Parts: sequence; C-alpha cells; structure tokens
Amino acid sequence: MTELAIAPPAQASVAIRHSLARFPVRRIFCVGRNYAAHAREMGKDPDREPPFFFTKPADAVVDSGEEVPYPPETENFHYEIELVVALGRAGRNIPADEVRDHLWGATVGIDLTRRDLQLAARDKGRPWDFGKAFDRSAPIAPLTPMSAVPSVERGRIWLAVNGEIKQEADLADLIWPVREHVAILSRSIALAPGDLVMTGTPAGVGPVVPGDVITGGVEGLGEIETPIGPPLR
Repeated sequence: MTELAIAPPAQASVAIRHSLARFPVRRIFCVGRNYAAHAREMGKDPDREPPFFFTKPADAVVDSGEEVPYPPETENFHYEIELVVALGRAGRNIPADEVRDHLWGATVGIDLTRRDLQLAARDKGRPWDFGKAFDRSAPIAPLTPMSAVPSVERGRIWLAVNGEIKQEADLADLIWPVREHVAILSRSIALAPGDLVMTGTPAGVGPVVPGDVITGGVEGLGEIETPIGPPLR
C-alpha cells in the first residue's frame, strides 16, 4: 500500500434522494452559455458557438440547505440554476445515443459566480477560475437515480430569490442537450464514474447579498435551497 505524506482530504460527495448513501464526486465540468437567452444576456451569439467547458473543484459542492458565506473579493455575486447529471460509467468518444446509459443520476444545482472577477478575466483573455471555481461555489441537491428520472431533455427549470422568480425556462431550450454536450466532452476527456456535469443556466442571472435565500428546482428532480450568509471573518 502506498504511504501518503499527509492525510488524504475527505472525499467530496453529494446526497442521494431517499438514501443514506452518498455519491462520490471526482470532477465537476460546467457547460458555458448553453441557453440562447442567457448567451445573449452575456453579450454572445449562441448560434455561432460550439459548447465550451470549464471546471470547478470537487470540494466546491455544498448540500441543499447549507448556508454559503458571501465570498471574498467580489461585489457582484451571482446565482445560475442548472440541471446537473452524474456519470456512473466511464467512457470516451461516447455516441450521443449512448450517453444516458453512462449516467448514474441527475439533480439540480447552482453555479455560484463571482461575476465581476469572471468578466474581468474574460475581458483580459484569462481563465475564469477565480470567478467560478472558488470555495462552496456548487450547491447541489440530492441526486435522483436515472431509473427514476423522467427526463433530462425537457421539463421546467426555475430559480427564485426570497420567493421571487428570477429564472424560468425548459430543459428543451438547451442549445446543446445532455446527450450532445456530454458526447462532445467525452471526445476531449475520458469521463469517469463520479464526474458531474453542470449543463448551463437560463437567462435571468443576477446578484444576491447576505440574508438572501436562493431556491430552485428542475421538474421531476426536486428542489434546492441555498441561504447566503455574511462573509467569513
């Protein structure tokens, strides 16, 4: 057995609906600008761009109901509601019509974003990491196993702040549906069990402040609640 120089970090994981077991998280991939209206509100043309991806660290996951402190170095902290799918089988160059066979489950999550840092990096041609891949930036609701998932291709997706609807769309509005963008991702990176894919957000993104409560959901997959707390001192 290999001797480790330090104690290994705790395994990041997300909850599973109606189960005490948890799903181990290996990597988190995110699809950028995958709804046409959101692409336009970010100043981009959705009809000309193939899907692109960025990542968050596995330990950015936060369970539904857990408070997320307002993060440092931002004055424009945004929510983005997203369908999330979880890989249960490894694969590379996965055909689009076989993607569902590789999925373990699906849920709803929030891609929390330090928008000012993201846009500053984008404008300078730099990576988005500090805007997207910070501590506790990926609240994820409990996973629903695929055997109980009605669809990852259609169904209402929504988000509210303090009870006021801010984002609302249908999964059918995805520019690149799950079967296609997961297949495209698998051409560049060998996917593995434990990988999560956050599939993009509808239009209506905006800021939150300490004391706000974000709620949201995807039809047939449950709901999520994320209170925003004061900054850590």
